[in-house]
Amino acid sequence: MKQQVAEILSKVIEQLKQDGVLEADAQPRLTVENTRDKSHGDFATNLAMMLTKLVGKPPRDVAQMIIDRLPASDFVEKVEIAGPGFINFFVQDAAKFDVVETVLKDADAYGQCNVGQGRSVLVEYVSANPTGPLHVGHGRGAAYGACVANLLSVAGFNVSKEYYVNDAGRQMDILAASTWLRYLQACGEELTFPSNGYQGDYINEIAQTVKDADGDRYRRAAEEAFAGVPADEGAVEDGDKEKHIDGLIQNAKILLGEDDYRAVFEVALNRILGDIRDDLSEFGVEFDNWFSERSLMDSGVIDAAIEKLQQAGKIYEQNGALWFRSTDYGDEKDRVVVRENGLKTYFASDIAYHFNKLERGFDVLIDIWGADHHGYVPRVKAAMQALDTNPEALEVLLVQFAILYRGGEKLAMSTRSGQFVTLRELRDEVGSDAARFFYVQRKSEQHMDFDLDLAKSQSNENPVYYIQYAHARICQVMASSEERGYTYDQSAGLANLSQLTSEAEADLATQLAKYPEIIGRAAQVYEPHQIAYYLKDLAHGLHSYYNATPFIVEEADVRNARLTLILAVRQVLRNGLALLGVSAPEKM
Repeated sequence: MKQQVAEILSKVIEQLKQDGVLEADAQPRLTVENTRDKSHGDFATNLAMMLTKLVGKPPRDVAQMIIDRLPASDFVEKVEIAGPGFINFFVQDAAKFDVVETVLKDADAYGQCNVGQGRSVLVEYVSANPTGPLHVGHGRGAAYGACVANLLSVAGFNVSKEYYVNDAGRQMDILAASTWLRYLQACGEELTFPSNGYQGDYINEIAQTVKDADGDRYRRAAEEAFAGVPADEGAVEDGDKEKHIDGLIQNAKILLGEDDYRAVFEVALNRILGDIRDDLSEFGVEFDNWFSERSLMDSGVIDAAIEKLQQAGKIYEQNGALWFRSTDYGDEKDRVVVRENGLKTYFASDIAYHFNKLERGFDVLIDIWGADHHGYVPRVKAAMQALDTNPEALEVLLVQFAILYRGGEKLAMSTRSGQFVTLRELRDEVGSDAARFFYVQRKSEQHMDFDLDLAKSQSNENPVYYIQYAHARICQVMASSEERGYTYDQSAGLANLSQLTSEAEADLATQLAKYPEIIGRAAQVYEPHQIAYYLKDLAHGLHSYYNATPFIVEEADVRNARLTLILAVRQVLRNGLALLGVSAPEKM
């Protein structure tokens, strides 16, 4: 109906041009909004105020000129001028229920729109280093990314979902060295585990897997592993944990040789990456592509990107390292792309990765990162600009960390020490539905307090339970109707929607009509929490209607009409929950 009002006003604008009131090339901004106060009608426009300067008359006079030119409409009951010149439209009650037939006809497709116009979008999210299990912070990024991808798909974008696997670089070497050292301990070697190694129990489990599969193949004396390695932090006054772990990595590579070191490396990588895949899949998060950082190195893409920047004069050498001139593009300092030891930085890989994304033909690149990476955004965009690609194609969406509370107490977490709550543990405790919904019910850039007790509660205070219960309630009504011997007739229900005369019924129909607009608006700003809020409002409307109105009544026309309305509500609840990755149970 909002679109119909906009179309009527567009015709008025053309009529004003024909009448010589407006210049032929005038392009006034036309907006139609839902009113917040029912006494002001259903829709309102400020078009009269937008035309005031062009017409040269006061807004209320312009508003009357618009009303005088409104074409006849079979759904507008009356039009009023309000305040300084707003035009309020009152829609006939019967017309409000036209949406019910649309919902039931479109079914799962209801809400789809063409905001994206088929543009190709690559959504890259989670992309956690495969150095340990996913924790609750990764879970928020996973839920948000999946919902953004779903939202864009429904809004007419051609969406691809990608996980960037950081399977190269120093952190992966720390993982391999940590696994090897735990393996040595499993073989009976006595050693002090490095403070900067990965501490979690999962490292012991991987090491035991290596021991079970290959016996003593990779066993070396602990004395050899630590020979010539700088002291660890805390071991001596000038100990250095970074130099200590780097020395252990170097010794591991020398003592094991390239093939055996790579074998330990691959076992650790594949075990953790496989666990991440399974964890995400069980969370309802799937990817079209798992993109390997090593593939960038092996294919020479990183070297090619660095060479292109060098030819453009955007890279210089200093103290044996290569630096990108990111300060030329507003960054606070220049950034290293190749260290003095010849190793390429994560930044070098990211430059090549984003160049590769555009080379694959995507119109829009969406990166979903943790909020602690906000400073990384300008340097990546700077590199894209330096490579003569379009930095405006990149949208970086930031996700704040999730803080868990149980019994009102904050749960402490530390990733490197291994003291953290995994995504799998969270799912086991509250369920995937609650986790998915709670993660996305706030703006991604806002801090989030995740109340575990609330997420598990079966009460109206738990939003996901409240919405799912609305869906289950409708299913229960339909089952009860059948048990009482009534046959539901949808055709009769649609033919008798005029039997729906209460304010609650009109409000529900109005809510149903808003859904496609909410989809389009949320997609444009990447805000799935708008869907969560909408579903809570729709569920509230259903529960209020349920508590005030009997559905299974003797009068067949009234019964079928009411059942048809709530079936439309059920369809939209189901569609919205599916978009958020939450199930729509029929019984609770």
